[in-house]
Amino acid sequence: MISRPNPAKRECHAEADTLVYTIDNRLYVNLTDRCTLACRFCPKHNGSKDVHDYNLTLSERPDVQKIIDLIGDPAQYEEVVFCGYGEPTLRLNALIEIASAIKANNGKTRLNTDGLANLFHKKNVIPLLATCIDAISISLNAQNEHLYKQHCVPGLPHSFPAVLSFIEDAAQSIPDVTATAIDGLEGVDIHACEALAAARNAKFKARMLDIVG
Repeated sequence: MISRPNPAKRECHAEADTLVYTIDNRLYVNLTDRCTLACRFCPKHNGSKDVHDYNLTLSERPDVQKIIDLIGDPAQYEEVVFCGYGEPTLRLNALIEIASAIKANNGKTRLNTDGLANLFHKKNVIPLLATCIDAISISLNAQNEHLYKQHCVPGLPHSFPAVLSFIEDAAQSIPDVTATAIDGLEGVDIHACEALAAARNAKFKARMLDIVG
């Protein structure tokens, strides 16, 4: 398989890109550095692309088979998580191919997402995700559109209602769906965010500001 270079390719780094990395007994996949949001609280917009001891700068979009090879036996991990410092669903085909390989080898998968895949791809991708994703964590981050725009700076119009719809639809098709919000963001009401998640039959988790990974 030919690796497709990132159009926004950076200068080459002396060290190899971190394509997969472990935290506790979870393996994380760093699939892309592109995102549909430009969150003001995201470390990559504040001078850092580090998670724990890993620098997640990518010089190119990683090849699917290379990531599958790096994962090895996925059953040795509690789960394999698609995360990194970008939005994994922007590389939807690669995500599905890798996740399907993980499931075929008795691994468990989780997707950390901003919930804008349907809006970005202009179609419902949840049935496709449901074939190979066991759990989804969706960044809600605010209880209303005003605060969502303030903190998440979406590049697509109607992003906030799209996230709410994605949470509701995902909860109907995927066994484990959790909406998240960051406790500590100005104006964000964690209890109101939790109520939005509950109304859509999703679980909720409060994350702490400035704690990544």
